[in-house]
Amino acid sequence: MQDNATEVTAAGIARLAGVGRAAVSNWRRRHADFPRPVGGTETSPSFGLAEVESWLRKQGKLAEVPLRERVWQQLSGHPEGPVTALTHAGCVLLLIHDRPPVWLDVGAGSDERLADMLPGALREVLTPRFGSAPTVNTPPAVNTSVALNTPAPVHATESTENTESTANAGNTANAVTDANRVNTLPSAPSGVHTPSAVNTPAPVNAAFPVNTHPAVHAPTAPELLPSVPLLRGVAELAAELGARQTFEFLLARYLDANPRQYTLTPADLAALMADLAGPARTVLDPACGTGALLRAAATRPDQELYAQDSAPELAALTTLRLALHTWSTIHGATGDTLRADAHPHLHADAVLCHPPFNERNWGHDELAYDPRWEYGFPARTESELAWVQHTLARLKDGGAGVLLMPPAAASRRSGRRIRADLLRRGALRAVIALPVGAAPPYNIPLHLWVLRRPERAPAQPEVLLVDVGQFAGEARGGPDWRAVREVVLDAWQAFGRAGRFAERPGLARALPVIELLDDDVDLAPARHLPPPTMADGAEQLTAVREHLNETLRLTVDLTPPRADAAHPARWPLTTIGELARGGALLLRTGGSGGHARVPVLTDHDVLSGADPSGTLPESDEEAVLTEPCDVVVPVLGGGSVARVIDGATGGAVLGRNLVLLRPDPTALDPWFLAGFLRGTANNRQASSYASTATRLDVRRLQLPRLPLDEQRRYGERFRALDEFERALRRAGRLGEQLVRGMYDGLTDGTVAPG
Repeated sequence: MQDNATEVTAAGIARLAGVGRAAVSNWRRRHADFPRPVGGTETSPSFGLAEVESWLRKQGKLAEVPLRERVWQQLSGHPEGPVTALTHAGCVLLLIHDRPPVWLDVGAGSDERLADMLPGALREVLTPRFGSAPTVNTPPAVNTSVALNTPAPVHATESTENTESTANAGNTANAVTDANRVNTLPSAPSGVHTPSAVNTPAPVNAAFPVNTHPAVHAPTAPELLPSVPLLRGVAELAAELGARQTFEFLLARYLDANPRQYTLTPADLAALMADLAGPARTVLDPACGTGALLRAAATRPDQELYAQDSAPELAALTTLRLALHTWSTIHGATGDTLRADAHPHLHADAVLCHPPFNERNWGHDELAYDPRWEYGFPARTESELAWVQHTLARLKDGGAGVLLMPPAAASRRSGRRIRADLLRRGALRAVIALPVGAAPPYNIPLHLWVLRRPERAPAQPEVLLVDVGQFAGEARGGPDWRAVREVVLDAWQAFGRAGRFAERPGLARALPVIELLDDDVDLAPARHLPPPTMADGAEQLTAVREHLNETLRLTVDLTPPRADAAHPARWPLTTIGELARGGALLLRTGGSGGHARVPVLTDHDVLSGADPSGTLPESDEEAVLTEPCDVVVPVLGGGSVARVIDGATGGAVLGRNLVLLRPDPTALDPWFLAGFLRGTANNRQASSYASTATRLDVRRLQLPRLPLDEQRRYGERFRALDEFERALRRAGRLGEQLVRGMYDGLTDGTVAPG
């Protein structure tokens, strides 16, 4: 079967050829034989992948499509949509992972034979790996188990927005987390099991209809036939990377291509939450998203992992992802957890949850008499407290739960009675204030709540309050996770051993519950952990002042000399694209994944002059590493910025929205290159403008054709300007530190007024 049905957008063509989208638009205008659109819209057309690949190769613009890129284009352009394609790919990768000889036999014949034999082979793998859910017989009804081909239109629900993506609206009523989508449930993709008329999980509240169902089933032969070319490519890629790594690569690319639809739980945060819960044989995530929390908790083959999500595609992808990650039994289900719990009889050792935030349509009216509200009926505006009580209801006695919570849940008056009862009965054991940037929404310092299902009421209950907000990073790369983990886990382990904790001023403190049971029951750690008063505050401020004076003197010395007037130069010009084609420089673009624990240079780092501070999704995709004398240029935001990589920054991974230029030292001076790229007029002529952003086409940036000696003369001047700019930044930071320290010292009495 041919893959002519696979479509690719202009952005996909640009990625295949390693050019900007503007170049693709030029090709369409200049070449009459450029493939005609086969779908999409007038403003965003799509093209047949096979025709595009053939045209690019004929024009000499493409030697061969890399296997990874070809598989991704087949997946993203799948006629039934990328979710269906990714689900089919995950099923086949699990077959390859568990029973490779079966795949070799099934895939040996024609496409039609593969599609006919594959469903039976998949059932033999999926059934033992995914276990069975408790079932009850329900009256006959319309069977909707036939998978639909395309997702239904999605609509935004009530939520709080943030700069990276719409806010968490997790697993209840139209939304999901860790990939928390803020959309209504789409129709299930092929391979994701939709509710059938019989054998549905038993409901928590029998007064309401059950709408949960297993997350994955074996697709039928007609469903699989359009995916056969993709599945063969996926198998080829798995032979190169491994089955698990292949699925992680494709999933990361899919999530990266849909950044506003999904809110991911960062891996460092997921690991911290799993460590707080401790070792567990049975683990539940009732708002599983893409499974980051369960992946962090999965450490041994005898575990049982329970996952549920209201979005069929995420429940299926998480179930497959976990099966490829661990040999544990996976119980995945789709359904609205609060309205229709798929695991109503479960008493887990641990529950990890990144629930939806600020969700009003969580079932307040329907669930008024639900037995889970052991600590009080949550108000309509307190959906997070409904998730807290659902967590406690699914824990065994002594079991641990860890939830990511918005800070407002610790202090809203509408939730004070439930918070008070959680404290009195010893169910809430710790509240941990995280640094800004720990997870979306990145501008809010989120909290972790650590729960224990009480075996008996404690005689003198205490609660641990921790505030690690001081470990926030200066850029979007996130906080200092090593320091956060050290403080949080040391405090929690000491508190757990003794039930009491020696205060660490400004960081951690164990408070008797009675001290919090006032009219507000405010659990925000910052209100109970004032910053420590430093006896040497004045000495520290004196040191900052001296450092600032030194920096200001250096800034004066580095101030550029008087600008002498000159006649406008009439240089012959060339472009970055021409220099790249001629071999004078190498051009690379930032990736969407890479190996873990490698610092990532982000576009924010380049704009602010900061050290590498970012992270990328872990994958086996080859990362682009910087080297000294490389020039890095951000392509978004409209700023005239170019950074020359020094020895300290060299070796970092190139992040998203960055282009790296590696000049041939015999032809180009790096400082000359960076300096001319920063020209305002140069950036303006090379930029394109959309309704919400400005994008720079680096290949269109211009340079004068000058001898190398003349380049170096300009380069020395540009290097001096860069040093002056960095000194100004240092002076600004020190000045802010001095002003803030003086205000704090005068107001807390550690600095005399005169």
